[in-house]
Amino acid sequence: MERNDDPSGDSVPFTFREALDSGFSPGQLRNRHQVNVSRGIYRPSEWQFDLREAARALSVASPSAWISHSTAARLHGLVLPPWLSNSDDLHLSTPRTHPQMRRKGIIGHNVTALPGEIESTDGILLSTRVRTWLDLARVLPLHDLVCLGDQLIRIPRPEFEGRSAAFATLKSLRAMTDHHGNLQGIVRAREALDLMRVGADSPPETELRLAMADANLPEPELQLKLYASPTSPSADAGYRAQRIALQYDGAHHLDEVQRHSDRRRDKAFEAAGWTVLTFTESDLHDGFKDAVQRIKKALRQIVVDPTVASGFASGS
Repeated sequence: MERNDDPSGDSVPFTFREALDSGFSPGQLRNRHQVNVSRGIYRPSEWQFDLREAARALSVASPSAWISHSTAARLHGLVLPPWLSNSDDLHLSTPRTHPQMRRKGIIGHNVTALPGEIESTDGILLSTRVRTWLDLARVLPLHDLVCLGDQLIRIPRPEFEGRSAAFATLKSLRAMTDHHGNLQGIVRAREALDLMRVGADSPPETELRLAMADANLPEPELQLKLYASPTSPSADAGYRAQRIALQYDGAHHLDEVQRHSDRRRDKAFEAAGWTVLTFTESDLHDGFKDAVQRIKKALRQIVVDPTVASGFASGS
């Protein structure tokens, strides 16, 4: 765009101060090419909503506040339930010692944040992943909060994610809840901590485990390896003594290369005498009700082999 059309220079939301610093006058902002969306924040009239761009402008215009709640979760790339992940609401938090931020189109929060609970990413001041989890304890149902927490404590795969450490540990999350005993949602957060486990690689895997717990099934081992070897095939969950492997194959498993890998994985378990139960998105959509029945049936039919555990330990 020409200079008079777009003070931001790159067709994204911008602040009044940014416009002035770029040499524009207040009068140049009052034209059909710019829309004043909130106090001191403008956007080009043809701009298509982008969460990160909107959050950056809001953060710059609100130096004493930070992006939080579901907005922060989305910017962090955390998986939220559909009813929340599709929301373009902008959440902004301010310290409890400050007046609550009131901006048109913005959901304001007035909270107590401790050192280390806010960070700056790509020019955006926002709550950390762990603090975001705690903030969302007020609005997320228990199972969804557990799914979100499992994402934080899972051990990443460096070859795919470029990191080797989890975002948080159960110990660090418990410490944070201890520091915010009066926060709304703190009871649910503590309940979620009791249900969280390291090892779920996706929210559906957590949902399957929680459905099993609700049905009073024995707690399964997560990321169960067939053999004691780094290259061993693994199951998302399962029962070693009963030789039952549980796999959740989501949408990406429809890829032909991934399907071939899945078949090899399952054949390895079956060749070793295991029963492999595979679940898909249709099971997720029915709350894993049928899956639970299939697991119960498999457990009733399996005779426990006491030599299985020792065989795993020796890598046989």
